[in-house]
Amino acid sequence: MIRHLLSAADLDADNATLVLDTAAEMANLAGREVKKLPTLRGRTVVNLFYEDSTRTRISFEAAAKRLSADVINFSAKGSSVSKGESLKDTALTLQAMGADAVVIRHSASGAPHRLATWVDGSVLNAGDGTHEHPTQALLDAYTMRARLGRLDGLAVAIVGDVLHSRVARSNVLLLHTLGARVTLVGPPTLLPVGVDAWPAKTSYDLDAVLPDADVVMMLRVQRERMDDAYFPSVREYSRRYGLDAVRMRKLPEHAIVMHPGPMNRGMEISPDVADSPRSTIVEQVANGVSVRMAVLYLLLGGQHK
Repeated sequence: MIRHLLSAADLDADNATLVLDTAAEMANLAGREVKKLPTLRGRTVVNLFYEDSTRTRISFEAAAKRLSADVINFSAKGSSVSKGESLKDTALTLQAMGADAVVIRHSASGAPHRLATWVDGSVLNAGDGTHEHPTQALLDAYTMRARLGRLDGLAVAIVGDVLHSRVARSNVLLLHTLGARVTLVGPPTLLPVGVDAWPAKTSYDLDAVLPDADVVMMLRVQRERMDDAYFPSVREYSRRYGLDAVRMRKLPEHAIVMHPGPMNRGMEISPDVADSPRSTIVEQVANGVSVRMAVLYLLLGGQHK
């Protein structure tokens, strides 16, 4: 198994499948009375979050604790970072503390890659800028496989603000590796420059893509990362690229609806779709703990001090 998980591209098909299979075993733990494994007892996992993310941080924390690791939560707000300490200085501090794994979320694309050159422990990218979010892609793939029984040959539509979405980038890379066919759907202003080089098709017409889709993944419109120049209005965006009950009826009978959260209900997804039996949104959160347990187990379980 690899030492760091910085990008979904770090995983070949065998390693990615190993993570998903291990996550399935971890999920079985959730049904047991004692949910903890002693696997990472004596190991230290640091959550280093320069950006707010309640769900991802809690998910990693729960995963590490269920494997009996010691967890240190380091929030950049109110810390020495806010006083101007550099990422390298923080890395050297973590190194001195003997961190076995550092889970980092940072607003700068590439920050986890830099960190990996400064610490001896494993580095897990929990989201860097608009670049990547590999464990989200893994939990999405796990959710698709759990619901539909396979990944190879699935038609997956990823819809909306692809430009600002690290989730979309990681999903395209991982799903391509695992044999799914991905179509990116959104207005031209929200598809990145160079998207033609990605292993995915592109479309500006959501209605044309839905009848053939096994999975529709709606992306959050990241209004905090943009101004209003990307589309005329919320209403116009919702009319063309929002998923509501009428649009959902165009999907095949077996198709599922996903969303990495948090949702803008009524903008990219209507409440009745978000809460429908086809929606996997709550499952994705639960599956996130199992998948992150699997990643921590595989990255750290084989190493001994």
